[in-house]
Amino acid sequence: MSYSAEVERMCPVVKGAYHGPAPIPEEGKWVQVKENADISGLTHGVGWCAPQQGACKLTLNVKQGIIEEALIETIGCSGMTHSAAMAAEILQGKTLLEALNTDLVCDAINVAMRELFLQIVYGRSQTAFSEGGLPIGAGLEDLGKGLRSQIGTMYGTKAKGARYLEMAEGYVRRLALDKENLIIGYEFVNLGKFMAAVKKGTDANKALTESTGHYGRFTEADGAVKFIDPREE
Repeated sequence: MSYSAEVERMCPVVKGAYHGPAPIPEEGKWVQVKENADISGLTHGVGWCAPQQGACKLTLNVKQGIIEEALIETIGCSGMTHSAAMAAEILQGKTLLEALNTDLVCDAINVAMRELFLQIVYGRSQTAFSEGGLPIGAGLEDLGKGLRSQIGTMYGTKAKGARYLEMAEGYVRRLALDKENLIIGYEFVNLGKFMAAVKKGTDANKALTESTGHYGRFTEADGAVKFIDPREE
């Protein structure tokens, strides 16, 4: 190591007490983080691309500094879905520092990784106060039954009003309107449940019927006077 002439001429001054970094909460313990292996936790973060066309929600489960589980969910950009596929192969097995300095293919996923890094190294993970953290596989719980992302897609214009297209329950098939043309309910298809039934050999039409439900005041008895397809009408 080389020193400048100014530093070389200085006399040494003894350093005072060193207490190390401030401890952060990790999986129910207080830890002084000095290296990658000191970090554990499961947490989520959201990132966006430079033109803000699309976004990514990233979930990581980190054990002893190694990413053991990754869930990548994207919206708004078709190319981003392919980037997520590559990121799913890239992330696991890397340390947090490696992942932070790896090109995760698209801006949104890179930004999400940055946000997660900040949460985890500052002790703001979801499992900060959960003893032992969460097992590998916990990330899938975000998806629920059917293992599909929770998506909400709504569209509206001043001239024609709102259209519900996708809800947490699933793909919206019909909207129920009352006599004043207000939305009072909707019919949906739980696509995860539908595909699971089809894979088990259930006839597609029967599976569709069994996977269809409604929310709100959807029947005529509840005041519905008109039903519309939000994608066509």
